[in-house]
Amino acid sequence: MAHYHDQPTIGEMLERHGVSRRTFIKYCTAMASALALPPLAGRAMAEQLRAALRPSVIYLSFQECTGCLESLIRSFSPSIENLIFDVISLDYDDTLMAAAGAQAEMARDKAMKDNYGKYVLVIDGSVPTGANGAYCALGGKSAVDILREAAKGAAAIVCVGTCSSFGGVPFADPNPTQAWPVSDIVSDKPIVNVSGCPPIPEVITGTLLQFISTGKVPDLDEYRRPKVFFGNTIHDRCYRRPFYDQGKFAKSFDDEGARNGWCLFELGCKGPTTYNACATTKWNGGTSFPIESGHPCLGCSEPNFWDKGSFYSALSAPRWGKAGEVSPGDVLKVVGGAAAVGAALGVASAGLSRLRQRHIEKSTTNNEAKES
Repeated sequence: MAHYHDQPTIGEMLERHGVSRRTFIKYCTAMASALALPPLAGRAMAEQLRAALRPSVIYLSFQECTGCLESLIRSFSPSIENLIFDVISLDYDDTLMAAAGAQAEMARDKAMKDNYGKYVLVIDGSVPTGANGAYCALGGKSAVDILREAAKGAAAIVCVGTCSSFGGVPFADPNPTQAWPVSDIVSDKPIVNVSGCPPIPEVITGTLLQFISTGKVPDLDEYRRPKVFFGNTIHDRCYRRPFYDQGKFAKSFDDEGARNGWCLFELGCKGPTTYNACATTKWNGGTSFPIESGHPCLGCSEPNFWDKGSFYSALSAPRWGKAGEVSPGDVLKVVGGAAAVGAALGVASAGLSRLRQRHIEKSTTNNEAKES
């Protein structure tokens, strides 16, 4: 494996594979448009990427279902082969790499050493801390220990999927493995959460490309998600939104409303409270997304989505504009009350986070004492 400074630039790799400058500018212009950047940003991105070194990427999988990686390998823009061979140097991924066992672990350790302070650490899956980390171990090391070791030399951490971002399904009540999101284990590195169960492929690659082209973490929301992809609710951009505004709702999955494509709000759609790019970027190269396929949004890119009640129970979100419905003044009261509750929950969440950190540190201290 070559050292970081010996790596060819992305432009050199593209030239080796016969990709012209014109074609690459077209691609970057399309990517800049998807990222909602100014018109001239595509050309600037192309120049920056062509001159940039292919960054080392280390991809770690912990307590997960492999769905996030399955999503990534179905990326259309760029394709996974172009991403791996032309844009990044994927130096470790225990699912995709040919090496196994000791050779794979050696490759990871060497990549971390050769590219210390420069590599991008990508993680999917939550991090279990119960039973002294025995619920998830690789090469004789617990996920907690591997994460802390790999995070030390990372330039930034990209959490792919709701499990690594927010704990996901393993974190759901009663959380028997004491699983936590990455941000509860690592606090001294830039962290970007690309949530979703699984995330949209182009949101993963778009986030990586934005970091590679600028060398900076993108603008993030309160949950550390890139605003360019998570800045609007699915409801805001949903093509069924006009039916919501008209009060036309499907009452069951096979009624006339469903056949006419009416709003799925009353079937439990969580689109009004879910921030993601599903309605605009879509899936499978822009073919469709769950709501377009006739199924309500589950809210899978939001924290604790698994524990928020039935997926098929309608939200209690207020509507107005018709006789008998609540007024905007009533809505302000609801929002004010919700803000107060949110502030209280924020304080409680901060306290819980500190307790988690103490538990993790205590577990580590006990392990070190046993080893000594």
